[in-house]
Amino acid sequence: MSIKKPELVAPAGDLEKAEAAFLYGADAVYVGGKEFSLRAQAGNFAPEELEELMALARGQNKKVYVAVNVVAHNRDIHRLQSYLAFLQDLGVDGIIVADLGVLDLVQKRAPGIPVTISTQASVANILSARFFESLGVKRIVLARELTLEEIREIRENVSVELEVFVHGAMCVAYSGRCLLSSFMTGRSGNRGECAHPCRYRYFLREEKRPGEYFPIEEDDRGTYILNSKDLCLIEYVPELMEVGVDAFKIEGRMKSPHYVATASRVYRQAIEAAASGRPGRDLAEWQEELNKIANRPYTTGFLLGPPAQAQDFFKESEAPRVAFCGIVREYRREQGMALVEQRAPFGVGDVIEFLQPNRGLYRMRAEEMFDADMCRVDRARHAQELLWLPVPEAVDYLAIVRRVDNE
Repeated sequence: MSIKKPELVAPAGDLEKAEAAFLYGADAVYVGGKEFSLRAQAGNFAPEELEELMALARGQNKKVYVAVNVVAHNRDIHRLQSYLAFLQDLGVDGIIVADLGVLDLVQKRAPGIPVTISTQASVANILSARFFESLGVKRIVLARELTLEEIREIRENVSVELEVFVHGAMCVAYSGRCLLSSFMTGRSGNRGECAHPCRYRYFLREEKRPGEYFPIEEDDRGTYILNSKDLCLIEYVPELMEVGVDAFKIEGRMKSPHYVATASRVYRQAIEAAASGRPGRDLAEWQEELNKIANRPYTTGFLLGPPAQAQDFFKESEAPRVAFCGIVREYRREQGMALVEQRAPFGVGDVIEFLQPNRGLYRMRAEEMFDADMCRVDRARHAQELLWLPVPEAVDYLAIVRRVDNE
């Protein structure tokens, strides 16, 4: 019996990241507008950019989900109604909500658009899933605090689609419901402005010893006791597919095109391998690729039960990473030259590799490079400058250029 392939949903903080997600294997992207989504610093999409994104998605038979998962205040309601009418006219593939009042408004103002319940709603049991199903939603993004067996039990008791996070940052609070940012900085995480205070370094102070600070753990760097490791479920893709999860979600609308491309490519390969009866075929290779984008050490989160070591207490050492240094905008086969848009310094003598949507990794040493006027240069120093790089082997459009630091 063949296993159903879940939809792979990738993050897109802007149009470039959406294009990368599509090219590298995502079936859909989730995005935010300039208001009402929970990533205020992600770039996000103005109305005309959403129109451009929809045209791009339709041309590739892909889907676009728009996050409207803000915890709304009264002052938001009037503007929200007109925004929902715009999304209805645009014909987006889904709207992601967390607030019950917003859900009611979406169903009234954008009745033709399927609704996804955000992980912010903390759906963690059969009763909650049935409740939202009774309200007519199409999909639920389950709370990240569930085990594989809990996901299985919910799947067996509801027919609504289930989406599960498989990769990316975890939150110190239950399903992202955190007050630290608002309390410490005045920036509300529940309104898209999280300052990530869970990643700050903390010390202990005794009230009668002002000015004396003690590490919470015996370590001279302080402690990152609130700081979660990053979620990575690449090893458990087959099990999640067997359970019947309808969609895999990658976290990271504020991450780079390199992150989006790599994670989309790896999880697409893992899905296809499991569907073809060869689960885990290239697990070591996939893990190596994901280590190149890791911000923190990885954890399987709650999938196998309450995690023993999910917090990154000591800022553990990570696997050697490559440096994302550019994106291929064009390849001219007759000259054997790639036009690269710089994202970080690299230069002659560096070993670089190309991560590509339709080919394998290609590695080479940069022997020479030229600026846009074809004048020889020794280094790409300026942000997003265009450079011509001789590359003997053809490379794909939107290939990710990475400097290999350990060679």
